[in-house]
Amino acid sequence: MDDLDRRIVTALQRGIAVVPRPFAAAARDLGIDEATLILKLKNLLAQGALTRFGPLFNADRLGGAFTLCAMSVPAHDFERVCGIVNAFREVAHNYEREHRLNMWFVLATADPAQIAEVRGRIESATGYPVIDLPKIDEYFVGLELAA
Repeated sequence: MDDLDRRIVTALQRGIAVVPRPFAAAARDLGIDEATLILKLKNLLAQGALTRFGPLFNADRLGGAFTLCAMSVPAHDFERVCGIVNAFREVAHNYEREHRLNMWFVLATADPAQIAEVRGRIESATGYPVIDLPKIDEYFVGLELAA
């Protein structure tokens, strides 16, 4: 990452304006043009320096719910189960960990009561139990990259 990449990551994790041209506004604050900002973000994603760039909604503040889930899936069945889990529109993201609980994903639903129902549907579809790890406290850790 170069100095501009670091400034972009640091600035955008603090938030982005909800305006008709959010990338133009963010670019202006960074002293660059909109096309450069968009290209830099695409490159950071392509290089793997960023794994995701997009909005983060607080489902619970919008009246919905979300929870972190974990599963223990045998290596020989991981890809099949991953495909099934990812097909659920309520799954926000899914990632593999090197641990007995090797599949982790977030469920987000419009209604808190739907969490248990969707979790049950995933268990039925995959044949594996889903461990529900609901949020008790929330912490935010910012990443400040020296430019």
